[in-house]
Formats: sequence, structure tokens, C-alpha cells
Amino acid sequence: MGLIGSLLTLPVTGPARAGFWVVDQVVAAAEAELYDEGRIVAELRALAAEADAGRITEEEHAAAEEVLLERLMEARARRAHSQETP
Repeated sequence: MGLIGSLLTLPVTGPARAGFWVVDQVVAAAEAELYDEGRIVAELRALAAEADAGRITEEEHAAAEEVLLERLMEARARRAHSQETP
């Protein structure tokens, strides 16, 4: 489709493209927050404090810690992958 076709279909395709762009931005922001290593480490510390204070059981601590450690490994893998690709 050439320039004329793109211009003629812009009123229909423009809002759809903008909607996809917004969704992509929201997903990127959510992933950045989910895989923020500093945030994950802070959550691990808070979890340890909860366990030390006796507010959660050892089983709850172990289960939550496992999830957080998996997220931390994924975050580090994503960071390493992003550093490899220019």
C-alpha cells in the first residue's frame, strides 16, 4: 500500500495503531516493574523480616521466597539478554 492508500485508511487504522501502542507501553511498564531487581531484593528482605517476626509460617516463607527467587533469576536473564543484543 502506497502513501495515498495509507493516508486514505488513516482514519480507520490510526486509532487501532494508537491503541496497540498504548497496550505495548503498559505491558513494557508492567514487565519493568515486575522484573526490577531492586524491587525483588526489597521484597525478599521484607519477606525475611515477616518470617523473623513470626507473622508468617516457615512454609509460607519458603513458598514466597521460591517465587521471588525465580523472578530474580528471570530478571537477571532478561538483563543479560538485553545487554547482548545491541
